[in-house]
Amino acid sequence: MHAAVRAEGVVKRFGPTTALDGVDLTVRPGEAHALVGRNGAGKSTLVSVLTGMARPDAGSVTFGGEPAPPYGDTSAWRAKAACVYQKSMIVPDLTVAENLYLGRFPGTGPIRWRELRARARELLAEYGVDVEPGERAKDLGVEQRQFVEIARALSFGARLIILDEPTARLDAGGIERLFAKLRELQEQGVAFLFISHHLQEVYELCDTVTVYRDARHIVTAPVAELPKAELVAAMTGEGAVADGASAALVSQAGEPVEEREPVLRTEGLALAGAYEPVDLAVRPGEVLGLAGAAASGNTAIGETLVGMRAPDGGRISVGGRAVRTGSVPDALEAGIGYVPEDRHRQGLVLTRSVAENATLTVADQLGPYGTVLPSRTREFAQGMIDSLDIKTSGPGQEVTGLSGGNQQKVVIARALARDPGVLVAIRPTAGVDVKSKDALLGVVRRVADGGAAAVIVSDELDDLRVCDRVLVLFHGRTVAEFGSGWSDRELVAAMEGFVPGAGDGVAAGKTEES
Repeated sequence: MHAAVRAEGVVKRFGPTTALDGVDLTVRPGEAHALVGRNGAGKSTLVSVLTGMARPDAGSVTFGGEPAPPYGDTSAWRAKAACVYQKSMIVPDLTVAENLYLGRFPGTGPIRWRELRARARELLAEYGVDVEPGERAKDLGVEQRQFVEIARALSFGARLIILDEPTARLDAGGIERLFAKLRELQEQGVAFLFISHHLQEVYELCDTVTVYRDARHIVTAPVAELPKAELVAAMTGEGAVADGASAALVSQAGEPVEEREPVLRTEGLALAGAYEPVDLAVRPGEVLGLAGAAASGNTAIGETLVGMRAPDGGRISVGGRAVRTGSVPDALEAGIGYVPEDRHRQGLVLTRSVAENATLTVADQLGPYGTVLPSRTREFAQGMIDSLDIKTSGPGQEVTGLSGGNQQKVVIARALARDPGVLVAIRPTAGVDVKSKDALLGVVRRVADGGAAAVIVSDELDDLRVCDRVLVLFHGRTVAEFGSGWSDRELVAAMEGFVPGAGDGVAAGKTEES
């Protein structure tokens, strides 16, 4: 049987930079194949080659034993491979139905909108996507947008589905539904290439894994025969790390902080439909984790802390000073730094430079009488670049030219620019590689060790390992609290709503200050 796709000796150069250096990849029909590697390893470039977006300088690509379509024949390429990219490709101002059939509206002549919506509803139902076809894409949540993209990609009928970080912003239920659909496709002979920085998902879902490093093919092996430590070593080029990439983070958590007056405190903070009243106290030197799936309420709490949402009741204080809730400027002035969940939509101005992005919150400090001096902007940004080890050609480089991990460092630089007393980070390592995760979480740890308080909102276990305490939320309620010595099994069970010994399987919400 011919391979669903076979790439042999593929070379791709961009000027003096070699993005792919003679790489190979073979994905068999019905196979779940993972492609992993650090940012800059060549994964995205290979996807461009496999989808006809980039012409290789050397090597060959075949689908089902037949040569790849001519470069530029978009329709022919879509019939071979469909891709769901990490960065959302849907058009915000169009409806769901319009996005699903953009460029291929059924029939000829005027568009029959009722028929279009009916077809869209059937397509969404087929893939279990609970979204109204007439809803504007910009009004969808992160998970809903992701599923609309997946439904659109699958609808082209290609026998190879490429998924680029598809679970980066999905909760546990969303991931489970996605994996179930992919397994159904495998049974039908559809192959898929799974690109992810979440190595646990590789072991849960994939049959085979290929590792790229520095634009070269390093290894291809059955997942069951490649221990996590060896996989991480292949990705980094360094010695094997015990128990995957998490060992370094485990050692960073340190001893519990001594009893000090809290930097951040909430009292009776509540948002109807999102979370029940919550009391928090986060002390200097402490990293608090708020764990839970997307619908748990943890993200809503994080956004309330930074002024992105106005609560229905309760109060927030920083260093004893009351913070006006629902006000981002007041939160900034009070000393709360914010790393948002979606760096592309909320964290960066993609058309601007590293310097401009890193100094957005301190423009008033970069010149006299409200002016912004370019020299001061560059000097300030260079200090942040050096401090956070941002890999860039300089302060003037556009952020679009950076890898995902370095883009996230720019977001963190902006959050730290005002030297905040509290840092709130929502899923800070989404869509970055293993090494960048370690570096980003190390920054959060250093911020706390410097005397600030930090809050990490995430359902990623590696994010939470750096925390001194973890509060678990389920359906808007705090159901469990863990110190730094939790096990994966215990924490995941709590996030799924099962806490042994709680009678009904869910621990009662906390009433005492956490």
